[in-house]
Amino acid sequence: MRIRALAVRIIRQFVRDKRTLALLFLAPLLVLTLMNFVFNGQTVKPDIGAASLPAAVEAKLEQAGADVTTYPSKNVADQQLKAGSLDAVLSIEAGSLSLLLEGSDPSVNKNVLVVLQKAMQTEGMNAPQLQVSYLHGQEDLSSFDSFGPVLIGFFSFFFVFMLAGVAFLRERTTGTLERLLATPIRRTEVVGGYLAGFGLFTLLQAALIAVYAIYALGMYMDGSIWLVLLMNLLLTLTALTLGTLLSSFATTEFQIIQFIPLVVVPQVFFSGLFNLDAMNPWLQKLSYIMPLYYGADAMRGIMIRGEGFADIQLDIYVLLGFSITFALLNVIALKKQRAI
Repeated sequence: MRIRALAVRIIRQFVRDKRTLALLFLAPLLVLTLMNFVFNGQTVKPDIGAASLPAAVEAKLEQAGADVTTYPSKNVADQQLKAGSLDAVLSIEAGSLSLLLEGSDPSVNKNVLVVLQKAMQTEGMNAPQLQVSYLHGQEDLSSFDSFGPVLIGFFSFFFVFMLAGVAFLRERTTGTLERLLATPIRRTEVVGGYLAGFGLFTLLQAALIAVYAIYALGMYMDGSIWLVLLMNLLLTLTALTLGTLLSSFATTEFQIIQFIPLVVVPQVFFSGLFNLDAMNPWLQKLSYIMPLYYGADAMRGIMIRGEGFADIQLDIYVLLGFSITFALLNVIALKKQRAI
């Protein structure tokens, strides 16, 4: 009887907690649906720029599964490669084939080489001599070097989101925030104070993760460490403002955890760990509302392609926009605590 009474009580608690029921039944379906779109999407074809190539070679490349664009000169093709429009440039120099790979993604490099080898093969003959060079990275660039910048951003975002949400919720549940709001302090000052206090530790965490990954783990680094620290700080600031905002809609620490599969996990699929070109075009557009997408894009640009401030300024402004928007929403959310 006591076991039954306890089981009935737990069942009733679950039935009354609609958010927990949604997490239990709907969140796994959402994640599985995203995984289906990612792994069963369209075939990714390498984009190869052709300069001074015979028409027969270009035809073979297209038959092998590449998207080939013809350019009037190698310089024009190289400019498109630097702009990120191509995965490789194939040309003829001194009577031999020359392949210049974009180089920032080892899986894309391998795909280009496989397609090229398939295109050049003829019956009973090997592929002609090929000179391979890299615009970014190097031949032995590992998958960890390619995904590492994304992982740095993700871990910074994830842990700050969790800690900020739980810490701010504890301020509310212990009555600290309520007593603070009983004073003449303004909502903007409350939000600013909390962000400054939490922000000090997020700055230290961002610096620690980036420095450890680059100097202790030996992750490939071609850009400025200061830009890496800046982007990591902006990511953690976005996570901090988002975590404190969502904590306003939670009453327990468990409800903060419930936001992870809805807010954090979907961002992983759009962060660069998986090839966005494999997704349907309409699904790719969801990446534009994901803060982690902009942070990871800038981090990979700095660390692998050696990009400077001018190259990543759009990502910087977008993350600042996210942080300011979430901070303003935090101010509005405090109205339910007390109207000032």
